[in-house]
Amino acid sequence: MSGVLWLTNIYNNRLIRGCGMSDSIDPVFLNIIYACMGGVLTLFFMWFGCKLFSHIVSFSIPEQLSNGNIAVGLMLMGMFIGIGTAMGLVIGLGLN
Repeated sequence: MSGVLWLTNIYNNRLIRGCGMSDSIDPVFLNIIYACMGGVLTLFFMWFGCKLFSHIVSFSIPEQLSNGNIAVGLMLMGMFIGIGTAMGLVIGLGLN
């Protein structure tokens, strides 16, 4: 039981003192890392969303776009704007 209390005291002291993993990294550099990771994740989700939508529907998205199907283009535009807005928020809040 004393071992658990000892570990709890070490954990609490680190939280109070602020001796975390990111204390040795400059905050500006850490925020840039957060923003880049958020941007990469957002681009991944854009790619994944297009692939998922392509597998769900029964038509070829590039073929429909080349045929001039405006509805498919508007859907892709909306998806990219939504995910792009999320990317902007991640980057903006990451650099805050």
